[in-house]
Amino acid sequence: MGLEQSLFQRARQCLLSDVVDQKLQLSEVTADAWVSGELVAEGCTPSETITHAGRPHRPELVHPSQLPRRGLGSETGRLALIHAIAHIEFNAINLAWDAVQRFPEMPRAYYDDWIRVAREEVYHFRLLRQRLRAGGADYGDFAGHNGLWEMARRTAHDPLIRMALVPRMLEARGLDVTPGIMRRFEAIGDHETAAVLQIILREEVGHVQFGSRWFHYLCEQRGLQPEQTYFDLLENFLNGEIRCPLHHEARREAGFSNQELQRLEALCAGG
Repeated sequence: MGLEQSLFQRARQCLLSDVVDQKLQLSEVTADAWVSGELVAEGCTPSETITHAGRPHRPELVHPSQLPRRGLGSETGRLALIHAIAHIEFNAINLAWDAVQRFPEMPRAYYDDWIRVAREEVYHFRLLRQRLRAGGADYGDFAGHNGLWEMARRTAHDPLIRMALVPRMLEARGLDVTPGIMRRFEAIGDHETAAVLQIILREEVGHVQFGSRWFHYLCEQRGLQPEQTYFDLLENFLNGEIRCPLHHEARREAGFSNQELQRLEALCAGG
């Protein structure tokens, strides 16, 4: 079977592409090919050696502590915040394709979900890039950090841990903070960017829900209790550090139970 037929090899191509426009186009073409039945979930080769995702030379990657505060009191600050969100979406494209190519023993519906995520993350990135270009900037003009991919590396050995800590922890945090960011853009009259974030928030709920679905599936396969397993992982990987406030409505829609939300808030409060 050739490269052109293997979902896993095509996903790996998308992941490793280091040219922005090429990655976007490859992602869309691969997603279309999967939906139309041109690809098969076969032909996976070991992925242990893939420790870096494809990315352009810019933006420069720095430690999060080195990033300046992204205040909206200036045009530079406004663009820097849009760029920071675009950088998250670019990394999310890589995480979606890595979730496809790294875990070859999952049901077909798993690949349906994460290929849909990849396509939607491309859409989100394009929307944000348009907002940057409307302000005379582009992706790569501001520094970024590599936190999302670092978590991908830390969870590369186990899809259960990946589902718990990327969609159900990092991306769920995005559900919490996005409404406040939208209000900040509205307050300065940037209604276009706020509208883009509304689209992203709506679709990211679905991405976290996919994480919940496959986390629970893997827990059932292994005879694990999902809630306690989740909180054990939070403790092991994050020392139980959770930020509040939580977006209860979005998190419930994304598969969090009321009991989980209560336990997360207890961790926020240090309880």
